[in-house]
Amino acid sequence: MRWGLAKRRETARRGPRPARGAGWSRVLRAVLFGLLFVAFSTGALVMRFPPGEQVTLSVGDVSPTDIRSPRQRTFISEVLTRRARAEAEASVPDVYDPPEKRVARQQIARAQEVLAYIDAVRRDPLATDQERIAYLKAIADVPLDDDVAAKVLSLSEAAWQQVSEEVLRVLDLVMREEIRETWLEDKRRTVPARVSLALDETQTDVVVALVRGLMRPNSFYNAAKTAELRRQKAESVEPVSRTIEAGEVILRAGDIVDELDVEALDALGLRESELNWQEVARAAAFLALITFVAWLYLGRMVPQVWDSLPQAALLTVLLVAFVFLAKVMVPGHVVLPYVFPLAGLSLLLGSMLHVQVGVTGALMLTLVAGYLAQGSLEVMVYLLTGGLLAPLSLRRMGRLNSFLWVGVYVALAEGLAILAFRLPSGNYDWLGLVTLLSAGVANGALSSSLTLLAMFLLGSLFQVTTPLRLMELARPTHPLLNQLLMKAPGTYNHTLLISNLAEQAAEAIGADAQLARVGAYYHDIGKTLRPYFYVDNQFDGANVHEQLDPQTSAQIVISHVTDGLELGRKYRLPKRVLAFIPEHHGTMLVRYFYNQACEEAGGCENVDESLFRYPGPKPQSKETAIVMLADGCEALVRSEHPTTPEEVDALVQRILRERVEDGQLDECDLTMKDLDQIRRAFVGVLQGIYHPRIRYPKMPGPAERAKPLAPAPRREPLVQEEGHRGE
Repeated sequence: MRWGLAKRRETARRGPRPARGAGWSRVLRAVLFGLLFVAFSTGALVMRFPPGEQVTLSVGDVSPTDIRSPRQRTFISEVLTRRARAEAEASVPDVYDPPEKRVARQQIARAQEVLAYIDAVRRDPLATDQERIAYLKAIADVPLDDDVAAKVLSLSEAAWQQVSEEVLRVLDLVMREEIRETWLEDKRRTVPARVSLALDETQTDVVVALVRGLMRPNSFYNAAKTAELRRQKAESVEPVSRTIEAGEVILRAGDIVDELDVEALDALGLRESELNWQEVARAAAFLALITFVAWLYLGRMVPQVWDSLPQAALLTVLLVAFVFLAKVMVPGHVVLPYVFPLAGLSLLLGSMLHVQVGVTGALMLTLVAGYLAQGSLEVMVYLLTGGLLAPLSLRRMGRLNSFLWVGVYVALAEGLAILAFRLPSGNYDWLGLVTLLSAGVANGALSSSLTLLAMFLLGSLFQVTTPLRLMELARPTHPLLNQLLMKAPGTYNHTLLISNLAEQAAEAIGADAQLARVGAYYHDIGKTLRPYFYVDNQFDGANVHEQLDPQTSAQIVISHVTDGLELGRKYRLPKRVLAFIPEHHGTMLVRYFYNQACEEAGGCENVDESLFRYPGPKPQSKETAIVMLADGCEALVRSEHPTTPEEVDALVQRILRERVEDGQLDECDLTMKDLDQIRRAFVGVLQGIYHPRIRYPKMPGPAERAKPLAPAPRREPLVQEEGHRGE
């Protein structure tokens, strides 16, 4: 299907170009509010809470007063865990390698060398006894005193041979055993008991002296294996949990604070540590990082969020408020992090701004909560599950029960997240599990109720069109709709039909169906001031425009736009609803009166076309463009009276093609695919309303009913006609 020129086709596909300077204003607004978010959120992350309960105590200080726990708290004690692991490491003895046979062989060989040397000294005929004693005392590694050296020299040759043999035997026996460095002296004391009793006292003394001098450690300390065993032993120790009951005395007045006390105060959030610039810089860097990524994503995917100052302010205020709330609820608590209504934030942003804004807010606050929860994966997955599900599961925002169902979905999803982390651990603390599941239910209820309350309060404050505000405007009892019904009933009926067309088309392309319906309700409210000038409300057949010149008639018709804007502002309609009043006509030409003026002036070159065009602007959103197309299609189909679905389709295509060729859709982001889906939706609704109907026969009077009945006509042509007409 062709809509028009290639340029129009490309414009419709890409959407509107931002006005010159609009891109820079978006960037500046995003940077400004990004800096504000980082500044305020950094203050929230580093603040001490609650300030009234905190004390300034460190290890070694004396407690000035009794300090009691304000709440029950169970936590993993790093101090007790460290002590338990140190005890486990200390219980592992030093590991020594098995005795090395190489050392025994070396010492036997050394013993043989020493014995040979002593034998040579004993046989030296030229040395005196004093010189030989000096030679014996000079033996390396074998210290001999004068007494032992003299006994060596005093032995006969046969006695010395017995000593030599006994030294080798005893040394071999001793070196076969494990000898550690620390055991060497103890092993040396056992040598006399190993000497043969066949030797006399002098021989025994010589053997003992020589063997003791030749003994060496043969089993050595293995530092690497010892460290590995101690590491394994320490890792086998489970983290030690500590429970502090509410009201329990942590410190009494006069107690000296130790590291266990400091840990308890930190776990309860009672100790005010000194704020340093490193902590501030760390928090600021973390927030700047996630803000940069989130703002870049929003600028690419949802740039219109920065077009409005109130919308940008609303986004920043909500994010900062929930960062402060996370600071209060997440750190130092066991159950409260599971009640933190992150899903309420994403639902608020998704319903008031855009679904992608809600998803982005959920991701940002999940990371902030993880930062405050010391990187707890369970808390992050739990919060992210509800935060993503809430905006994505909200389908029809025009119904209150939709928000209630979102709360139910959030509670179920978060309950599954709790079970996914708690059940496989084998820690079946049923009371704790039920408590956390109850917290998940409370989270879902709090998120949905908080969203409804916040939308009611923030909608008018930040000039944001909320679903609740749209629901209020959609009520037939609204004063403007009541005026439209009473003063311009024809226009009112036309409005209802346009709203049905717009809603169906918006749902087909994924636009805001509720906004499109409500905008259609109010797009023609300006006609209530002079309803008789519009053909919808001329029921007596008289047309007042027959008595007016074309230019005056055109100005009167065009004035319903300015009149409608005045009425809308008077009744404080939201800006997004007000936009439907001028944009549903765009800058189109009031063609009927323009053609009439051309005929009277003898040609269009003699007529000022600008006097016959609506002031605009052209549609800026999908919703206002849909109402423009629905308005034109409904009017044309009503005037042409098509008899077949094909004729209805052709008329709808004609209106869509004319609007594209006239450039009325150049500033909205409708694509060619959207236009085709809108066409299908319009044809389906219009075909059901303006379909041809069967002409029923006139009821006979009393005289005619007395006559005999004529044979019934054949029904084949009627059936054939009905089938052709699509009845």
